Amino acid sequence: MDAFAVAVAVGIRLKKVDPRQMFRLCFHFGLFQAMMPVIGWCFGVKVRLLMAAFDHWIAFGLLAFVGGKMLFEAFDTDSDDDDDSKDPTRAMSLVILSVATSIDALAVGFSMSVLHVSIAFPSLIIGITAALFTFLGMQMGSRFAASSRCGHWAEILGGGVLLAIGLHILWEHGVFGG
Repeated sequence: MDAFAVAVAVGIRLKKVDPRQMFRLCFHFGLFQAMMPVIGWCFGVKVRLLMAAFDHWIAFGLLAFVGGKMLFEAFDTDSDDDDDSKDPTRAMSLVILSVATSIDALAVGFSMSVLHVSIAFPSLIIGITAALFTFLGMQMGSRFAASSRCGHWAEILGGGVLLAIGLHILWEHGVFGG
């Protein structure tokens, strides 16, 4: 669901999604969502305790960085809207979003290793599901931005969604006393 929500925000940010952007985000989100449980499974129980102490901070930091960047760019009146460096499906933004949306899947892999469950099939299903939800999210975000005359506000909403997901991750981990 994190991948879906981020994909909606990316679709809003891009307004018009081309097939290359769609492929890049779907492929990377699916790949990272499939790889993280395998990595978690390989590390097993010992690393789980170490990683659990700060994985939510990593995810929050990455999402806050990208969401904050989107908000900054939404209010930046001197920017050129056709600038490729603003495309979240390219370069470092793509890697950051991929890691941020999939880092919690490490815990899934850790749990499966403790339970002595094979990781291959679940990892494949997780990756395919994430890719499909990413596709749907990008389509929805793009359509929302295209149908809205408030593209500026849609971009602000997208950045806010990323920040909200990051804060929700912290809340789930009891950072706010919950």
